Amino acid sequence: MNAVARDFEREAGEFGGRRYNYDFDGILRHYMMQAFAPFLPAGRALELGCYLGESTEWLAGRYDDLTVVEAAPSLVEAARDRLGGRARFICSTFETLETEEVFDAIFLINTLEHLDDPVGVMARIRRWLAPGGRLFVLVPNAQAPSRQIAVKMGLITHNAAVTEAERANGHQNTFSFDTLERVAREVGLRAIHRGGLIFKALANYQFDAALKAGIISEAYVEGCYELGMQYPELCASIFLICEGGRG
Repeated sequence: MNAVARDFEREAGEFGGRRYNYDFDGILRHYMMQAFAPFLPAGRALELGCYLGESTEWLAGRYDDLTVVEAAPSLVEAARDRLGGRARFICSTFETLETEEVFDAIFLINTLEHLDDPVGVMARIRRWLAPGGRLFVLVPNAQAPSRQIAVKMGLITHNAAVTEAERANGHQNTFSFDTLERVAREVGLRAIHRGGLIFKALANYQFDAALKAGIISEAYVEGCYELGMQYPELCASIFLICEGGRG
């Protein structure tokens, strides 16, 4: 699929609905912030893809100089309203963005799986990293137990399949550690840390329902996070922290 032909505004509308927006996402974001915090460099930050600005708000609390690039105008508007002037927004695709600026920290959170050409965009991102800068990339994990169970149930064909619901919301790829690390290596980035967030045997909607019904508790969620640190390849999401800016 050609990125120029995509309707990012339609994809944003689908993604913003309850159909594909879960309380579990907020829980995962909390643990992402906890995992990233010790590795954050000082300086200028760039967020690529902001959705409604939840992660943007967290980043703005840590970076006075924050630039955000997002392709869907409605998401730019929503995030800008949420941030109240604490970030600079650019409405553009990553493939067409032209900038000579470099950044000390770049964040690609739940976005790589939406790209038509992950390797090509990651190569561009590498050029936007300042010397000594770090890229934080997080994606849903194709090897999550919930997906593996869905395969055994016949609900999806294989672990790395892009489901109908995912494709409707703009997903083009599904990653596991091997494919995510391959993309980083191909563009000359070096992973200095890798990890997973929340051991996950339930689908997002099941996780939400179990929380609401009191079947699982905050202590259970914390246990899933702790277990995920032991078995990152079986987590809901996986991440890499990479170095290797232009030069």
